Order: sequence, then structure tokens, then C-alpha cells
Amino acid sequence: MEELIKLRNYVKSGNYNGALLLIEELEEMSLSDKINKICSFSINLLNHLIKQQAEKKTTRSWEASIDFSVFQIKRTNKRYKAKGFYVSKVVLRNILKDAFPLAVKEAALEVFEGKYLENELEDLIDKNQIIQKALTLITN
Repeated sequence: MEELIKLRNYVKSGNYNGALLLIEELEEMSLSDKINKICSFSINLLNHLIKQQAEKKTTRSWEASIDFSVFQIKRTNKRYKAKGFYVSKVVLRNILKDAFPLAVKEAALEVFEGKYLENELEDLIDKNQIIQKALTLITN
């Protein structure tokens, strides 16, 4: 709210350079928030894809969680008025790569009843295949 008051004051006083700088800062803050939300849902998505691959099975609960995460990522990334996306496919792939270690950590607690440590679980799965599957679900 503070930023909007500051922006209004810049415009009223004719300080358009200050207003433009503040608008850029607000855009960065908004994009950062979108990326954080996408990352959070990506961890959940990857967690369930990891469990599916490691255990070579799925459950209705996992499927529902995957669907929910994909929906939320798509919804967060969609630019409704501008008819596009906030982050590109390349950035989405990078977000998934960044989220992967946390997803493995979470999945290790559940896969085979927590039998494997994170690094042991990573040996059982194909990271690139899981990231590609997640990216395909998000971008289709």
C-alpha cells in the first residue's frame, strides 16, 4: 500500500522518472511473488511424480495432488489481460530444477515408508525424466 501512495505522489508532483522506477520495482515484486508460488506448487508436483516413479504405482490422492498443483501453476503463470505467461518454459524448467532437491527430501519421508535417504532415493529415479514430465503437464 505504501508503494501506491508513493506512486500517486510521484505522479502528482510530476516526478515521472521516480514513478517509472517505482513501477519497475512493483513489477519485480509481483513477478517474484509469482515465481515463489510456482516454486511452492512445483515442489508438491515433483514430490508426487517422484513417488510415482520410485514406487512404480500411483494413488487417487497422488493424482489429485498432481492435478491440483498443475492447475495452480498454470493459473499463477497465466497473464489474463496480456494473453500470455509470466515466466517462459525455460524459466519453468529452472524453477523445477531448483525445486527438485526439496521435493526429493519430502518424497524420501514417504517412499517405501521412508526406507531410503534422499541420496538413495535419487539413485532410484530419473531426475530429468521427472522434470520433463512435470514441464509437459504444466505446458500442455
